[in-house]
Amino acid sequence: MIKCVILDDELLAISYLKLLCEQIDNVEVVKAFNDPKIFLNEIDNIDCNLCILDIEMPGMTGLQVAEIISGSKKIIFTTAYKEYAAEAFDLNVVDYVRKPIKKERLIQAFEKAKELVEDSRKKAFIEWNTNIGKTVIFTEQISYIKTSEIDSRDKDIILSDGTTIVLKNLNFKNLLEMLPAKDFAQVNKKEIIALSSIKVFSTNEIITTIATEDHTFLKLQIGDAYKSSLMELFGK
Repeated sequence: MIKCVILDDELLAISYLKLLCEQIDNVEVVKAFNDPKIFLNEIDNIDCNLCILDIEMPGMTGLQVAEIISGSKKIIFTTAYKEYAAEAFDLNVVDYVRKPIKKERLIQAFEKAKELVEDSRKKAFIEWNTNIGKTVIFTEQISYIKTSEIDSRDKDIILSDGTTIVLKNLNFKNLLEMLPAKDFAQVNKKEIIALSSIKVFSTNEIITTIATEDHTFLKLQIGDAYKSSLMELFGK
């Protein structure tokens, strides 16, 4: 469920946007504001995961509001002016929707928001049976994952300090569902890499920041079936 808050200085615009939202499944408008200052005073106490902000407002723009709340809330910008697009995406917002807003375009924006909201809910750790018993592993510590050479049902996790932990009897599909999609990518049938461990990449190969025994850096071959998803992940 997307729980959103609307901020727009025009009451008619708020009414129209609320009407559109009511026609979209799994979207609830929790509250609406027409004053940025009141919005900022109350937003931290409102149960919501998305804010729809108009950019052009007197006194304080939506861009200025977004700079304050972007660390805690997902944001969709609405505006009648196309010249703000670059600034909006510099703030890493979910989407930028031009007025007059169409229902189909708003649905697209909510679909993007849904993916990001669901991803942010994923745990910052995974918990599974390993070679050292049931273990909690923080995902930010994971550098690289590969299929075990001893038993293909198991997966070797290499942590940032070089420690290896073996996940017992776990396939890649279920493992990827546990991991934050924005932080990890499968590169072939046997390997997953943390994006933070990528040094450079081409259409065929990834060079990682992971040192090998011969004092070079681990290289991974990109499987044909995974190339398009990897390129999409990096916006290529």
